[in-house]
Amino acid sequence: MRIAMVSEHASPLAAVGSVDAGGQNVHVAALSTALAAQGHDVTVYTRRDAAALPHRVAFGAGVEVVNVDAGPAMRVPKDELLPYIPQLADGIADDWARRGVPDVVHSHFWMSGLAALGAVESMPLAHVPTVHTFHALGVVKRRFQGAADTSPIARQWLEPHVGSRVAAIVATSQDEVRELSDQGIAEGKVHVVPCGVDPAAFSARGGSAARSARYRLLSVGRLVPRKGVDIVIDALARLDRDGMDAELVVLGSSGGAAETAGALDDPEISRLADSAAAAGVADRVRFTGQIDQAALPRWYRSADAVVCTPWYEPFGIVPLEAMACGVPVVAAAVGGLQDTVVDGVTGLLVPPFDADATAAALTKVLTDTALSAELSRAGRARVRENYTWTRVARDTARVYEQLVDAGAPASVAEPAWGGASR
Repeated sequence: MRIAMVSEHASPLAAVGSVDAGGQNVHVAALSTALAAQGHDVTVYTRRDAAALPHRVAFGAGVEVVNVDAGPAMRVPKDELLPYIPQLADGIADDWARRGVPDVVHSHFWMSGLAALGAVESMPLAHVPTVHTFHALGVVKRRFQGAADTSPIARQWLEPHVGSRVAAIVATSQDEVRELSDQGIAEGKVHVVPCGVDPAAFSARGGSAARSARYRLLSVGRLVPRKGVDIVIDALARLDRDGMDAELVVLGSSGGAAETAGALDDPEISRLADSAAAAGVADRVRFTGQIDQAALPRWYRSADAVVCTPWYEPFGIVPLEAMACGVPVVAAAVGGLQDTVVDGVTGLLVPPFDADATAAALTKVLTDTALSAELSRAGRARVRENYTWTRVARDTARVYEQLVDAGAPASVAEPAWGGASR
């Protein structure tokens, strides 16, 4: 099949860990590469965010990235991109007019869904079913962030508008299916296909980053308050009071700062450093700033436990990477983490916002060597069985094939920008 991916702010070419670059970038890049390896031809459409970027970039065998001119050729925060989405849709349609329409289009994130539907509707004689993955839902973001949510107000009606009009939705967790059902999206339209991990890159075999004799806890990901690193710091303080000699290494940044003293110029790192000082564990918390994706496995393998305590998490790829590397996971029982981490089998789940429970779970993992070894073994096995990108690509392609074979409508016949001016 000829597959068009649309990922408006999350380009496969971006450095993971920089601003607005995280799990979605990894997902789109890895899924596209795995689909191409299975014989499909994949083109990823994204917004040009730097003037020096070529229009077309070969990303790998069978995968091409097209940088579409839509708004200024510079980085724009994703929550400010909505005005440029019609231009992105036009650019995608222009490329299809020159090079031929794809068999299916798969959009990622709600604004990409608008662009994909707009491009499809501009070519009325073509039948291109549209599949969509939300990656995160605005209703959940508002529930937890309230006034701190920087999403455009129009997301409140445009996001469910996308869900109601695409031919199919690929959700990444059962929790997302429930959230979509609450928005009136029929469950029969939704297919659950999780995110994946590359077991060749993330494995228990290989070297590890240097470490001290202390127990090492690891927190990984783009640093925003909702990731809940404060909770991990509070849990570390409890371990310290209980006489546990442990340290916390925080990988990531909010703005792409590298591992230097300058990483403390990052506002979120500065805030978390203040939290560590207030908790009395400043000497036990290390901030690396942004880490290259290729270096992550060495960091995972250096840890005794990986801790994920977000306020909410649509899926969460970090626990999978940790499990693939044979590292036990302690995670908050929220969102997609409830699917990937099987409590007591591949890791330990704790109530959200609960530093005491997090510290207690970490104590179990750090002091019970038999439990730690069993969590490590079961985690690796679960990733190999359920979460390789090869399997994710195969299951995603099956959704595409069902739509193409059935001649499913590309979308419900409504203007792409219906409600946009409200």
